[in-house]
Amino acid sequence: MKEPDLPLSGDALIKEVCRRIRVARSYWDAHNNVPCRRERDRALALYNTLTKDQKTQIPQVLRVWLRYRSEKYFGPTAPRPAAPKKSRAKPAQS
Repeated sequence: MKEPDLPLSGDALIKEVCRRIRVARSYWDAHNNVPCRRERDRALALYNTLTKDQKTQIPQVLRVWLRYRSEKYFGPTAPRPAAPKKSRAKPAQS
């Protein structure tokens, strides 16, 4: 699908955020994690551009899924630093 040339605003932006969240949820229900993560990231990027009043226009079910439930499985929105690997030293043989 071709991306629009002009940035979205107002009701069109709210509709697009809702659409992307619904698409991500449909991928989630189908156990397609990679496309789900991609759509969730796109929806979250658009969601973060909304004002507080616009965010309240997004249905609560979609907001909860986007911010909390999906974060439980996909991790926080900001990437975490990698944890150092533990080395397994073999015990000395006598």
